[in-house]
Amino acid sequence: MSSPCNSVDRLVAGGGLRPAVAVRSLMLGAMQPSRWLVGLQLVLPGVVLEPLAWLQVLILRTRLRALQVPDDPIVIVGHWRSGTTFLHQLLSVDPQTATARNSFTVAPQVAVLLKPWLAPVLQRWMSRTRPIDAVPWSALDPQEDEIGLARLTPDTNMAGVAFPQHYPHHFRRCVLASTADFQQQLLHFTRLTWLHDGAGKTRLLIKNSAHTARVALLLRMFPKARFVLLKREPIASIRSLVQVKQSLAHLVGLQAPLDEVAQVEETTAAHRALMHAFERSRSLIPPGQLVEVAYGDLIADPLAATERIYRELNLSGWHLAQPAIAQRAAMAQSYQAQPVQLSLAAEARLQELMTPAGALAATGQTPPDRPH
Repeated sequence: MSSPCNSVDRLVAGGGLRPAVAVRSLMLGAMQPSRWLVGLQLVLPGVVLEPLAWLQVLILRTRLRALQVPDDPIVIVGHWRSGTTFLHQLLSVDPQTATARNSFTVAPQVAVLLKPWLAPVLQRWMSRTRPIDAVPWSALDPQEDEIGLARLTPDTNMAGVAFPQHYPHHFRRCVLASTADFQQQLLHFTRLTWLHDGAGKTRLLIKNSAHTARVALLLRMFPKARFVLLKREPIASIRSLVQVKQSLAHLVGLQAPLDEVAQVEETTAAHRALMHAFERSRSLIPPGQLVEVAYGDLIADPLAATERIYRELNLSGWHLAQPAIAQRAAMAQSYQAQPVQLSLAAEARLQELMTPAGALAATGQTPPDRPH
């Protein structure tokens, strides 16, 4: 049996799905018997919260229809493990900026209604560091919107996290493409985010690595959206994500994780497909609405990197943001990243795939689905 803290971490990472979403999600793959307890921990909180979800709908329906969300959000994109979380943490402390936070994404269907209570309860029971990588986190820390969207629709990248044996299928279905339900819920989620965190603020911040492949969709929704693309050496990003995906499979997966060699192959192919999707959409981004930041520059001098983002995107209020960003950057200096080390076979396969010949053989291709 999981400890209370582990159970709450699991809830924050992927639990609390609305019942209809849970039913549809469970139809996406075969849950392994050994993962039934995890499944119950992910689904039951959403069942308990469902009456309050309907109450939130009734109370907020009129407000949401009239709500004016900024049409020029800042959208942090880039492959997972490329510094997107760190940049999100830095930009989110700007007092002018609203974003999705753990106390919201854990249950967006009730988070506005329960705002006075959710953050204190989570803060009491959450671990002080993320279970997947030991990065410090709290109830009020920012969170990528894909995590919250998974509570509202089964058509997110989290479907592949829940069913790791079928990740390529869900990556193609939910990241390289998107469903009508996802698009509707993304707009709804964005409005809820602004209602939850936007009081007295002027700027909306979104972070989602899956959005790297959704530039065209985001520009249809927000023609003035500004993008910040994080870039890191592919081999380092892939290696780190392989380790994280294995941890996530244990935390919220409904199937056993892949062996590391297979995970390396799938993650390498998905990395190429994601970045190729972005490059195909790059020309759609109007001049002045894209800044590219190297991971090494962000880590070496986070204050200078964020100041450049404000300057190149013509964001106002740097004098208001700078003290809080500097303080958050100073906090990060004490963080010691966990070592990333794959098995010898997995590392050898990764090195092989990253050679020019290996890259040419797999360019832009995601692996075929595994048998269900």
